[in-house]
Amino acid sequence: LNDAAKQALAGVVQKLQAQPNTRVQLLAYASGTTDQASKARRTSLSRALAVRTYLLAQGVQSTRIDVRALGNTTDEQPVDRVDAIYAKP
Repeated sequence: LNDAAKQALAGVVQKLQAQPNTRVQLLAYASGTTDQASKARRTSLSRALAVRTYLLAQGVQSTRIDVRALGNTTDEQPVDRVDAIYAKP
């Protein structure tokens, strides 16, 4: 992760530390054509796992993080991204 991504994740870490019952779902996307769906899914999984690894290093418990690699299933911009969605149990 680059420094900009780490700065963006600082808010996620703060929220999870402040709210111990909150979980986060990482929805990862990657660009690619229809015939490259498998490659896009692997790329999105790699992105999500990088974010998960960073959150773990910041002290977030693994049981509070869900990862979903969605590949090229979005038209929203930017296509290459990881969204953090919060949920309470």
